[in-house]
Amino acid sequence: MLAASAGVASAGGQAGSLGVGAEYQLSGLGGASLNYDAGQFHVGGFFGFQDPSGPDNTLLELGARFYYHLHSTAMSDFGLGGNFGLASVPGGAMMNNRATDVFLEPGFQIRVFLASNVALSFSAGLVIGLIDAPNNVAVTGQGVGGNIVDFGGGAVVFNGGAGIHYYFF
Repeated sequence: MLAASAGVASAGGQAGSLGVGAEYQLSGLGGASLNYDAGQFHVGGFFGFQDPSGPDNTLLELGARFYYHLHSTAMSDFGLGGNFGLASVPGGAMMNNRATDVFLEPGFQIRVFLASNVALSFSAGLVIGLIDAPNNVAVTGQGVGGNIVDFGGGAVVFNGGAGIHYYFF
């Protein structure tokens, strides 16, 4: 009777599960995160806030993500999709107002489940800076730290980190 009631083991990508944690985009934006896993895809968003001492220097970050799972196993999935990030930062023209950085990041994400409901995520793709964001395009993966590397043609910044989510189902 016990064997008959056992379900099939699946990765934390169980349809209808909700995950909380932290995640950073390739552009370096990130913060507290919420994911909804629909089984065949997952969507999510994040919120980051920092208010160091001093006038008008508050940093606010918001973002969203969508990844369609092309392949899944019991302990991982591989998805195509991307991120959208928005940051309100001090600066802008004449350093007396704020800039709104917008990033669009098409790419892929791999999630590895350490347990049935705990996932680490790693992303790579294309970072496109729009509106006030640095007007450039970069192909990158999530690195560790904020290291600047000069390859002779200018500096390349490796930003980001790994995401982690705990799923409730």
